[in-house]
Amino acid sequence: MRLRSITGPLNPTEKARLLVDRSSSLPIDQQCELVGIARSTFYYKPVPKADDEMIRQEVLRINEKHPFYGYRRIFQLLKRSGYQVGEYRLRRIMSELGIKAIYPKPNLSKPCKAHKVYPYLLRNLDINEVNQVWATDITYIRFEKSFMYLTAVLDLHSRKVLSWELSNSYETAFCIQSLQDALWKYDKPEIFNTDQGAQYTSKEFTQVLLNNDIQISMDGKGRALDNVFVERLWRTVKYEEVYLKEYKNVKELRAALAEYFEFYNNERFHM
Repeated sequence: MRLRSITGPLNPTEKARLLVDRSSSLPIDQQCELVGIARSTFYYKPVPKADDEMIRQEVLRINEKHPFYGYRRIFQLLKRSGYQVGEYRLRRIMSELGIKAIYPKPNLSKPCKAHKVYPYLLRNLDINEVNQVWATDITYIRFEKSFMYLTAVLDLHSRKVLSWELSNSYETAFCIQSLQDALWKYDKPEIFNTDQGAQYTSKEFTQVLLNNDIQISMDGKGRALDNVFVERLWRTVKYEEVYLKEYKNVKELRAALAEYFEFYNNERFHM
């Protein structure tokens, strides 16, 4: 076997490339054994460092296939696929996407310390009629090379989706639009419940509620179960509609969601 000259420190893959000669009559596995490296190291092909968007797409793909995977398992799957991503970077990306293992969890909204936070009004409340309590939240839908954001207003007694909106960003405007659509179509509720995200604590959003004399309720910080009914809605939409199809464009996605919510409101059994 012909050995090549080596200068400077080498990682295992570089060492394998230099010391193992494909043109030699000696089999590759025997050459690797002689120079003290694993055969898999020789065949390993490094993956270029991925940018945040590539990692987001892979994390979303893993989450759709294994929604019960938390940070540690997703980290291991990324490593196995050759993605060069550190723990802190992965935690940040998962936090931005609102991804945790599949149990009711905080949503995508991020708090703003400058905004007023209202108390949670639903604890021990008997919700026994429509338009007593409405609630809202935001989730993401993986779409082509990026993702869209979906918000909806839900009546907690009937479980009816009163309105919904899609956006390519999770800013306040599309949340306000969904709220105004629901108020235009139906009688106003007594209480409106949200989380403490900046979209919902903003003056623009809360003013719509105050102008309509609606009591504002907000989930306690870190209390994932406070908005569990909307979390269940997102899980249902994704597993009964979104994960089963591939949408060619936003128009097709919007049409599919409209059809699904029609089914959800008028045909689907709610247990």
